[in-house]
Amino acid sequence: MSGIRDIVGNDKRRLPQVSRRSVLVGATVAGGLALAWTVWPREYRPNLTAAPDEHIFNAFLKIGDDGHISAIVPQCEMGQGVTTLLPQIMADELGADWRTIAVETAPISPLYANTLVVDEDSAAFTPRSFVPDFVADVRSWARREWAVRHAVMLTANSSSVRMFEGPCREAAAQARALLTMAAARRWDVDWESCDTQDGFVLHGKKRLRFAEVAAAAALLEPPAEPVFRSSSADPLYGKDLTRLDLPAKVDGSANFAGDIRLPDMVFAAIRQGPLGATVLKSIDRKRGMASPGLLHVVTHERWIATVARNWWAANRALDRFAPRFETTGPAISSERIDSQLKAALKADGYRIASVGDVGEAMEGRRRVSAEYLVAPALHAPIETRTATAAPDREGLRVWVATQAPAQCRSAIARATGLAESAVTLFPMMAGGSFDACLDHSVAVQAAVIAREVGRPVQLAWSRAEEIMRMPPRAPARARMTATLNAAGGIDALVSRIAVPSTNHEFRDRLFDNMPADVAQRRAAGKPDAAAVEGAGSSYAIPNHAVDHCPADIGLPTARWRGNADSYTAFFTECFVDEMAARAGIDALSYRMAMLGDAPLLARCLLTATSLGGWEGGLSGTAQGLACHSMRGSHIALMATARQSERGLQVEQLVAVVDAGRLVNPAVAQQQVEGGLIFGLAAAVGATTDYAGGVATARKLGQLGLPRLAQSPRILVEFVESDREPGGLGEIGVPVVAPAIANAMFAATGRRIRRIPLSAQPL
Repeated sequence: MSGIRDIVGNDKRRLPQVSRRSVLVGATVAGGLALAWTVWPREYRPNLTAAPDEHIFNAFLKIGDDGHISAIVPQCEMGQGVTTLLPQIMADELGADWRTIAVETAPISPLYANTLVVDEDSAAFTPRSFVPDFVADVRSWARREWAVRHAVMLTANSSSVRMFEGPCREAAAQARALLTMAAARRWDVDWESCDTQDGFVLHGKKRLRFAEVAAAAALLEPPAEPVFRSSSADPLYGKDLTRLDLPAKVDGSANFAGDIRLPDMVFAAIRQGPLGATVLKSIDRKRGMASPGLLHVVTHERWIATVARNWWAANRALDRFAPRFETTGPAISSERIDSQLKAALKADGYRIASVGDVGEAMEGRRRVSAEYLVAPALHAPIETRTATAAPDREGLRVWVATQAPAQCRSAIARATGLAESAVTLFPMMAGGSFDACLDHSVAVQAAVIAREVGRPVQLAWSRAEEIMRMPPRAPARARMTATLNAAGGIDALVSRIAVPSTNHEFRDRLFDNMPADVAQRRAAGKPDAAAVEGAGSSYAIPNHAVDHCPADIGLPTARWRGNADSYTAFFTECFVDEMAARAGIDALSYRMAMLGDAPLLARCLLTATSLGGWEGGLSGTAQGLACHSMRGSHIALMATARQSERGLQVEQLVAVVDAGRLVNPAVAQQQVEGGLIFGLAAAVGATTDYAGGVATARKLGQLGLPRLAQSPRILVEFVESDREPGGLGEIGVPVVAPAIANAMFAATGRRIRRIPLSAQPL
């Protein structure tokens, strides 16, 4: 086995020396930081705007004199239903009439910082290995404070409800208290004896509409602590309420970034060179300037953009300019990526997590190993990257879908030389994203072009440009090595994963506006706990270790729906299935024997197999299993798949999910179904080869995505639970590929160890 270092770079054969002095120094530094930030004066007030007939109650709610209630949503709506879920939480606590609820996108403010995402991703930034708990706790507090002060309003990690259910409920409770106070003054009664329901304040037979007391209520002082509703005769929480964004999306009135139309606006197309350290060397200016309809050409060190009255003319002009690019260093190719993954797997790695002592457990015993491979995965949203920018006397206005608005504004300001206060950002809904909207290149480019031409410009990337230029989810290669006990169960397991340090790349691009190739080179070789997240499975394996082997593949990589869990679950669930077959034990029984410490996941697995009619995984049954836990949720999936004349045919997916309390069961089902279809697309396609530094695919039709006729029957069942809500946007993705691969083994007797699912050797 290759050498292993712990996450702070020490040889695993001897633990690092942690002296009393080093602990005290760490504590002093952390404590000093805590003290400094505690005494740093700060106060954040809502920076909302209100119409003359509207009244601001707090950062999350406004109420109008006509009775409408504006729920302020601080997360990007990209199809996951956040503009319904958070308003539903607020409406339930407020006692509002659902028909009066409107939605507004939150402005950039520390009040909407997503501290949960920052804390969850912190393992890549400040490793906790061998750090005392009290130091780690202070570090965690400091990270959250940093997120607040930098208004890190990330939409990621299936965190919208998990992060904002509490703040939204508290905001609604405070607003409800103010409304009842105002009504109680009119009635000369105790406000705590009043109640609210369907948009009315109630006291016995007395009732006042929210609209009648809103103006007076907004002037009062709320109680020091929120007073929550004890119960409701007809709660909105848990109901299948119609999505608030659905009518506008159905009738076409919903605005996306590409729908913005401004006076005197023109359209831009862009051409960027190969991935890596690429610069624009030359263009055929004479031939290009003769392009029909061309208005302007804007050149940048790394790209060329053309501007015309319509996008088609602008895009055609790019061909006439025939831009030539020059790339420093070896060109990115699929062959080089694979060779670098293989080399990383053989080289020293970092031990990210460990239970028991795998070295001692494996000493002198026969080991069983298998290797797995996943290809880069593309985001491939319906809406390509699009932004509209308009210069004005004060600065610049920009319309773009973004999952990190404060960082997007910062990137635009830095690129244009403007102060951040001079950049007005209008966050738009996204037509899908899957974390693509964490990249702000298109917004920066649109801003630079608009400033250059001096008029509003809408820039849209072509599909080919998006496939070639958007960093994909990282490819990965894994070697799973185990020793088995006398009964065939796993006694020790080492999950060794070669994959780039994506989270470090992402951080440098997002917070430091670093070019993708520079961030990739800087991250190379760094340990990244997030890159192997999910590999520390729920199975009760006495001795288990997870190693990250950082791979320098040259290809910039990005966050993606499900992130590392999308491949670590494939590695674990396929390997567990192989061990079950080796032991001659039914795959369900084999898993259940190791789920004694994960009763919620075990319940999901038993329910899924019961609903799906599990036949024991016998040869020819074409049934396969997979289960996984992430973001506070648990899922088990039973897939039925077989080989047909048309290729791989997935006939049925039966999923059982325990995601805690469900705000809106219908939206929850949509999220899981969407995740399963997304996972299916990634299992059979959603990838491309690379040659000469560019992706070889150019169109959606070349990505091997499943068609409607190939979509399976899907059954989703939720376990009733009163736990805190778990994440739902990603949970369906990781289990699809392993469940199908395991089903194909049952159907054909051949193991598939790569994604996209293929029986080709590794």
